[in-house]
Amino acid sequence: MTTQLLQEAALVIPNQQVLINVVSKRVRQLGLGHRPMVEAGPRASLSDIALKEIIAGKLTFEQIENSPDGA
Repeated sequence: MTTQLLQEAALVIPNQQVLINVVSKRVRQLGLGHRPMVEAGPRASLSDIALKEIIAGKLTFEQIENSPDGA
């Protein structure tokens, strides 16, 4: 995972924990055979591909807030 890609992706998803979770889930999907949504070289790691997808706006996330009553 390159530091430059990580820094650029952090501008899109500033919460580090959320960023790690999004990358982890996408790496799992890519490992299972899902096709990359961005151009990737033959030597690109799965985490680099996931970060490039985030930077390109191809991956989004929805953060669900807990309600005050716990429901």
